[in-house]
Amino acid sequence: MLFENKSSGADWILAGLGNPGEKYARTRHNMGFLTVDLLAEKQGVKLNKVKFKSAYNILRFGGARVLVMKPQTFMNLSGEAVQEAAQFYKIPADHVVVIYDDVSLPVGKLRVRPSGSAGGHNGIKNIIAHLGTDQFPRVKVGIGDPGGTGEERDMIDWVVGVPSQADRKVLLDTFARAIDAAECIIENGDCQKAMNCFN
Repeated sequence: MLFENKSSGADWILAGLGNPGEKYARTRHNMGFLTVDLLAEKQGVKLNKVKFKSAYNILRFGGARVLVMKPQTFMNLSGEAVQEAAQFYKIPADHVVVIYDDVSLPVGKLRVRPSGSAGGHNGIKNIIAHLGTDQFPRVKVGIGDPGGTGEERDMIDWVVGVPSQADRKVLLDTFARAIDAAECIIENGDCQKAMNCFN
């Protein structure tokens, strides 16, 4: 079978967004990293290969060969890593699934979308700029917002802050559902079923 001969290739990219380094490891902005780490743990592998400005590995997931990556460029330059991997494996934008944090959703709420604007998220903004399109599926993990009407600084403090113990419990369950949503997208080749099941 032609498909099976692509042993070293990948058909999809699953990018979990975050910031590298211990300082950011458990912060709200690292929901994507934490989700793909959980996926790798469940599969008994490590995202420890280094290429495409990322820590990555290629897993069998959702019936496909999926390059699971954690861009190491810092959030605002995530697109550099995603574009490099997509170009190398000739993966079209609609086969690039991105998991990331969303302040407009309550803690633990998931939202699957097939495309759309960055909604103020700098990582997504950079991926759109580098892929040249916003037509890629995404799984958003709600982290809530800090409330109030303070300056932008408050939002930055919020996203690089660590969730409360109660929120962490909720989020752990959310990571598992985000993995299921990503698997559903890849298995079905589009977002429709995942949107019906997870939104």
